Amino acid sequence: MKFGYTVIWVEDVVKTVEFYEKAFGLVRRTLEERGHFIWAEIETGNTTLAFSSSSEAQKLFPGGFHANDPTQPPTLIQISFITPDVGSAYMKAIAAGAKALDAPKAQHGGQTIARVRDLNGVLVSLVSG
Repeated sequence: MKFGYTVIWVEDVVKTVEFYEKAFGLVRRTLEERGHFIWAEIETGNTTLAFSSSSEAQKLFPGGFHANDPTQPPTLIQISFITPDVGSAYMKAIAAGAKALDAPKAQHGGQTIARVRDLNGVLVSLVSG
């Protein structure tokens, strides 16, 4: 078994993909309308980060769900990007509209980590690699 992809359901898939391209320098692989929802994938290395419309989530989870909400505390899941320059990546993300949480800080063991929230409220960490 291997990890395939992560899907994040959002209100505006196109706006979210554009944000990830600008904030993190990621490249769009797919953006397509699939009937009642929009699906997108972006290149992230060996795994895929995908976004789909909240309308799909409403059909998949008719019992309800907790949507990401930038006005509320973050949900307890985080996506992480490895970067050689956490400080520059952090500043680029903030300039693109990410909300600052934790400025770059050296951790025990020498790794540097910063955290932001994307425009949907999703936690994103930037980690030295």
